[in-house]
Amino acid sequence: MVFSSALSSSSSSFTLPSPLRTHYLSTTLTTRSSTFPNHKFIKTRMQAQTTNNAAKPKEAKLWGGRFEEGVTDAVERFTESVSYDKQLYKHDIRGSIAHASMLAKQGLISVSDRDSIIEGLGEIEKRIESGEFNWRADREDVHMNIEAALTDLIGEPAKKLHTSRSRNDQVVTDLRLWCRDAIDKILASIKQLQVSLLKLALNNQGLIVPGYTHLQRAQPVLLQHLLLAYVEEIERDAGRLIDCRARMNFCPLGACALAGTGLPIDRFMTSDALGFTAPMRNSIDAVSDRDFLLEFLSANAITAVHLSRLGEEWVLWASEEFGFITPSDSVSTGSSIMPRKKNPDPMELVRGKSARVIGGLVTLLTLCKGLPHAYNRDLQEDKEPVFDSVRTILGMLEVLSEFAMNITFNRERIQKALPAGYLDATTLADYLVKKGVPFRTSHDIAGKSVASCTSKNCQLLDLSLDELRSINPVFDKDVYEFLGVENAIQKFISYGSTGSACVADQLDYWMKKLEIK
Repeated sequence: MVFSSALSSSSSSFTLPSPLRTHYLSTTLTTRSSTFPNHKFIKTRMQAQTTNNAAKPKEAKLWGGRFEEGVTDAVERFTESVSYDKQLYKHDIRGSIAHASMLAKQGLISVSDRDSIIEGLGEIEKRIESGEFNWRADREDVHMNIEAALTDLIGEPAKKLHTSRSRNDQVVTDLRLWCRDAIDKILASIKQLQVSLLKLALNNQGLIVPGYTHLQRAQPVLLQHLLLAYVEEIERDAGRLIDCRARMNFCPLGACALAGTGLPIDRFMTSDALGFTAPMRNSIDAVSDRDFLLEFLSANAITAVHLSRLGEEWVLWASEEFGFITPSDSVSTGSSIMPRKKNPDPMELVRGKSARVIGGLVTLLTLCKGLPHAYNRDLQEDKEPVFDSVRTILGMLEVLSEFAMNITFNRERIQKALPAGYLDATTLADYLVKKGVPFRTSHDIAGKSVASCTSKNCQLLDLSLDELRSINPVFDKDVYEFLGVENAIQKFISYGSTGSACVADQLDYWMKKLEIK
């Protein structure tokens, strides 16, 4: 490739010696002929296509009145966005219908033109959804594709649709509508994951597991309590999205390029028609603002972090070292070389895909940080990170919900693991506090009790009353009501704790909230 580039480039200073060049060219041609017998035919077809494309006149741009020549193919390829923003078509058509209706009411277009526009847009939407619509890169974006197709379809009335509207306010209106719908989908998926986690909790009533801090055994907790911690966490994610949706629900349409318009439009009418709270107050802010995207992707990034943490927990628990859960075959994958492997790959990918969502936020923050007001073409780059963030979050939520419904907790393995780590040591300290011992002293006594167990290779519950009294005479026979993980669980009584009664209240709350009977 280096040699061929050097030989074909007139500007290159590199030239092969004549004999070597002759050998290289003859070898290359021979290789091509033998390896690709249809090479000449393919080359002829490509030349014919190039000739046909070159002969075909380019369509005049809808904005091209003051231009005497068209853009180059390279510029056209580089600046097009229809390859990805075409997914805004529903929202673009919806905004155009609202805009046309407003223009007719204000007497800026006729009722007949309005009806033709709306009918034509309906036909275009049908063609898009049936796969018959021809998306053209030379028409740049979703807006120009739809408007040009409308002109092809209904003629002159279509040229009136862009009255008192710019692509600047049009695209951000489409984006707000799209994000609003996306948030609704994410909220529904969050609820589905919460339902799956709650059902998993209900199916494992009374199961005690080790709770960890610093990834070290800490205190016993009910599994239900741990699962509900994730339900609570993603509820806050839902709250952030709801708040974000409320803040983004203001209409930019009618702000035009940046300064508004001198024509008598009714921005409140279009705002109401599209379900917005109100029009945006400042036309410059309306077209340049992308705070709603930054906030949306920030909320998604936090959600992704929470989902990654849940995925990480289940990856650990599925390992041989923990062995606390067994995923079903339907949510596991194998190894191409190790036949005994059964991997929780979906959870590893949940962990990995969180990086994409975080990256999308960083991309958008970087994109916006140096932009002056009002609209700048840089903002064309805001869509792909948003689309990818939403697609990724929805996938993560879906697979986590599936995984939650297809795992089994290994009760016997968990039961065997509970004695290790002296999980009831803090409960022992609480017992001493109830006996009137200051907590710092209680902490010291409980620590010495654990040290005694370590030397004897036994559990706190195994220490005799005499052995405990040798550490401190405050111990009495009622101490055994506090020792052992089952007893320890029953001693948790503070609001929101892992005590059985407290967890039962939490379960009841979430069953009502999520409407689970």
